[in-house]
Amino acid sequence: MRHAAGGIAGLARILTEHGEAVEADLREHYRVRLSDLFRRCHHCSAGQLTLRELGVLLRQLPGNARTRLALGDRDGLWGLAEQLQAAEIDTLRIANWQRANSGLKEHEQSPRPEPIERPGVQGKRRITAAELLAHRERTRSHAPPAAAV
Repeated sequence: MRHAAGGIAGLARILTEHGEAVEADLREHYRVRLSDLFRRCHHCSAGQLTLRELGVLLRQLPGNARTRLALGDRDGLWGLAEQLQAAEIDTLRIANWQRANSGLKEHEQSPRPEPIERPGVQGKRRITAAELLAHRERTRSHAPPAAAV
């Protein structure tokens, strides 16, 4: 979750540009206040929240935290439930496509539906038969010889 400069300079920049998101995340996820950074402990001269602790807390925020979203990190938007729902929708779309194209010649079929885009997941590339054969050849040449039985 680096934002340009690291350390205190990076932390200062995040607080300057996204202070409200940081403050809301600290309260929601850790039950601490950003203002604790400036409060002194009654028993000692140390602050209730140090800059190091603040940096650690921010780096450990969950993927759907406001601060991560404000910094442009979209990978954590989808949890397991969203991923499973997208997989279910993709499966239903494929099943409907198969039924709709049943009995048709390949050139008469409608295009296969594309899967729902998921944050942080690159589109799948179809592997050609030539690539598959080349891969098999490479892996067979490196495989140890089979033991005689």
